[in-house]
Amino acid sequence: MLTPAEAEKLILESLAPFPREDCPLAGAHGRVVRTNLCADRDLPPFDRVTMDGYALRAAELAAGEKKFRIEGVQAAGMRPFQLSAKAVTCIEIMTGAVLPAGTDCVVPYEETAREGEFVVVAAAGQKFAAGNAIHRRGTDQPAGGVIVRAGVRLGGREVAVAAACGYATVTVSQQPKIAIVATGDELVDVGAPVAAHQVRRSNDYGLRAALALAGWPLVERFHLRDVPHEIEHMLWHVLAEFDVVLVTGGISKGKFDFLPAELERQKVKKIFQGVAQRPGKPFWFGLSSRNTPVFALPGNPVSSYTCLHRYVLPALAHAAGLTAGPRPNVALSAPVVFKAPLAYLMPVKLATGPRGESLATPDPSNTSGDFAGLVGSDGFVELPVGPAEFAAGTPVPFYPWA
Repeated sequence: MLTPAEAEKLILESLAPFPREDCPLAGAHGRVVRTNLCADRDLPPFDRVTMDGYALRAAELAAGEKKFRIEGVQAAGMRPFQLSAKAVTCIEIMTGAVLPAGTDCVVPYEETAREGEFVVVAAAGQKFAAGNAIHRRGTDQPAGGVIVRAGVRLGGREVAVAAACGYATVTVSQQPKIAIVATGDELVDVGAPVAAHQVRRSNDYGLRAALALAGWPLVERFHLRDVPHEIEHMLWHVLAEFDVVLVTGGISKGKFDFLPAELERQKVKKIFQGVAQRPGKPFWFGLSSRNTPVFALPGNPVSSYTCLHRYVLPALAHAAGLTAGPRPNVALSAPVVFKAPLAYLMPVKLATGPRGESLATPDPSNTSGDFAGLVGSDGFVELPVGPAEFAAGTPVPFYPWA
């Protein structure tokens, strides 16, 4: 049986990249950018004044001059003044304005006193040197410099950069249409009456919410009873219409688990079935004839939710071209005993240790059906197959729920 790492490797190797598309910048937040965003000109594009005050020649201050005649007022957005060659003159200047030609220093209002058409610089202000309160052209980024690299999910900072650099549209990964198919005769919808032998649908709601929060909002939910002809029709529909298919339940070896046979009949190539892990051992992955990835998740809610975060979300990020950072490690805060010959995907709560380290406190749910047991946990750690006991302080990879 595959280890989790082997299963993940097979999934990532099987997925084709999502297509690209051009997206208006106003709707690009949350999308994965597929090209570098570069400065179209020096940033800032001019010598920019950073304080309200008076622009003048620092050499005149250094020579002991205190009283300067004001030649004009320049606001942000105005064409820059040219300071005359006359001695001991200045330009009244506002924050964000272009530094007037012929000046090299800004003395803030606070260090001056106004006398009609003149300004008198206080003793403290006479110490300002060339370059004071000036943001020099190109000191943030030179023209052509890469500011946002391809493979980043665009947030507020990146969108602001794109706008400042003139990107009215950006090239991003297409958002995949994702189908979630919950299976089982025992399931009823949230608003429907529920009998004693039934349970309300929760997997598809939980998975859809997690996908949306992770940046994949185009999700539709479906329900299948354990009826072969209904399964046949629904699978044909979702395989034809959607880019990614998630199925929950019906993939084990029970008498009413019809999905594996129907997937095979509809020419969905099984890449693997079964991973040496708990929870989620029956996890199944395959590709349709049109290369639609199909993730068949166990029906137990904890198994389904854990497999989504361990395999599906990383797969979607990979197909979108999202640059993956290193998986963070956390240290176990207490010893853990797990004797089964399986990897253990164990829910944990995070805390900060005395040296600033991240500590993971075991917070397992009662069973793989105990969705409520996940509330309050921050994610899960993956304990590898092998030792039956893991000492406190053991570093282990961490997968956050959010």
